[in-house]
Amino acid sequence: MKIVTGIAFILVFAGACKSETSSATTNRNANANANANANANRATVETASAPRAVFDCGLTMPAAPSIDGLKLRMTAPEILALFPRSDQDSQISARVAKAPSKYGESGFLISLADYPAKNKTADLTRVDVTFVDGKAYIYNFGYNGPKYPQVDDFVAKFIQGTSLPAADQWQDHAGLESQLKVLTCKDFEVRVFVGGETGNLNYVQLMDLEAEKTLQDRRAKAKAQAKPSPSP
Repeated sequence: MKIVTGIAFILVFAGACKSETSSATTNRNANANANANANANRATVETASAPRAVFDCGLTMPAAPSIDGLKLRMTAPEILALFPRSDQDSQISARVAKAPSKYGESGFLISLADYPAKNKTADLTRVDVTFVDGKAYIYNFGYNGPKYPQVDDFVAKFIQGTSLPAADQWQDHAGLESQLKVLTCKDFEVRVFVGGETGNLNYVQLMDLEAEKTLQDRRAKAKAQAKPSPSP
């Protein structure tokens, strides 16, 4: 199963985090950041083509985690209400007003440096949200640290106050065992990644699996209809 929407957003914030590194950084640190950035990009690219985890934690949508009040299946107005004055941003307004794709997708990016969220989570720097039929189906949360020795430490912090299982019940991503964990449940999926010299490439992705299936069905139908009819 492929994640088509949301991957580009992760690559954007990974690259943006890298570009914010001080020009006075030594060559050693620059190389380390480049390697970390490559790992983050590799994680998102590889997971786009890798099969979904078969493990099912059994939790349904009501148990999906909320970050600063942001939940799957929220509408754009509900999300923007959590970010003071974000609805006055011309770029966000343009994205909200833009017609969705032929598959029903739309989305926008909020930089928390410009629009601090109410009850802002420490180190959360940006929120990329993708909608299907007007409801949030993927969130990509970008963090500027802290640096964790391994992804299990980030997962342990992330699941505090939720009903999500412990890190040892999440699945490792092959080749990135210390950096990327995946939890697939009945209605949603969570991905947690750590990377960057200072943890500046850390991210969390939340996905509505029902909406993902709807998108896949629509793409498959469009692909089938686009196939040329066999010659008589």
